[in-house]
Amino acid sequence: RQMCIRDRYQLKLDLAEISAMDEITLQPASGAHGEFTSLMIVKKYFEDKEEKRTKVIVPDSAHGTNPASATMAGFEVVEIASNERGMVDLEALAEALDQDTAALMLTNPNTLGIFEEDILKITEMVHEVGALVYYDGANMNAIMGYAKPGLMNFDLMHFNLHKTFSTPHGGGGPGSGPVGVKDFLAPYLPKPVLKKDEKKYYWDQKRPKSIGKVHSFYGNYGIMLRAWAYIKTVGGAGLKKTTENAVLNANYLKSRLKDDFELPYAEDSLHEFVLSGSRQKAEGASTLHIAKRLLDYDQYAPTIYFPLVVKEAMMIEPTETENIETLDHFVETLLTISREIK
Repeated sequence: RQMCIRDRYQLKLDLAEISAMDEITLQPASGAHGEFTSLMIVKKYFEDKEEKRTKVIVPDSAHGTNPASATMAGFEVVEIASNERGMVDLEALAEALDQDTAALMLTNPNTLGIFEEDILKITEMVHEVGALVYYDGANMNAIMGYAKPGLMNFDLMHFNLHKTFSTPHGGGGPGSGPVGVKDFLAPYLPKPVLKKDEKKYYWDQKRPKSIGKVHSFYGNYGIMLRAWAYIKTVGGAGLKKTTENAVLNANYLKSRLKDDFELPYAEDSLHEFVLSGSRQKAEGASTLHIAKRLLDYDQYAPTIYFPLVVKEAMMIEPTETENIETLDHFVETLLTISREIK
């Protein structure tokens, strides 16, 4: 039993190091569950301070689960527009921020695959009104080894073990969406919190400010074990290489597809990018048709019609694991479909 607890504890330490967060809970069972847990921590924090903050700001390019999680936690969602470069519009953010703001939810790089170059200014602006900044960790495999959310001055975040650390994705789970926080938010983490003294690992149940349990038992142990084994197998250098491969694969695909499909944002992108099927739509074939045709060719279709800021969107994220043969096969299939439409 101590060995199983040790594995969890070591995973906590590794996630804290990777993210520059101070304390971790492994209870949440998915990314969206991690988001919701984070928002409940935010809510409890301001209740403890006797501040009635009711609003959560979400960019228009955010993951759809962000506004859903904020709503479920009892907040009013305030959406702000992106600028023409696909980043947070600082003027729109400044206009939205006030004393009712509890948090800003942000992914970096964002859903367009674009790194928010003004991130330190953004977090400063949010903190100036006394609000918190939450990091959606869905795109961590674009920055591991190169940047840490904690050093961007995010206050709390969730990790997607299934997306960043090799654990299974889809199929109904089980999943895992750990949450990391800075020290001042640690008292509000779900209980029990895993601790270690001179003799043993133990579960700390005496957490009077905790939001309570968010999962039966202590999270999905098998998923945690696989993630920890992955981290230990590849090491710090391997995680950095993972980032490099994810970014390289995405940019290779973009360079080969941007002439046949519209590229709505010219900014450099990292691990993913978004194309538009608007040209093909003008020829009579929508993005939905393209996705279905990909299935005819035994190719898995990318996420379509998301993010909502791009018309006829195709969000393409090859990840770090694809080789040049599978990337070329995907490109040739899409180019074939484009020719068929013409």
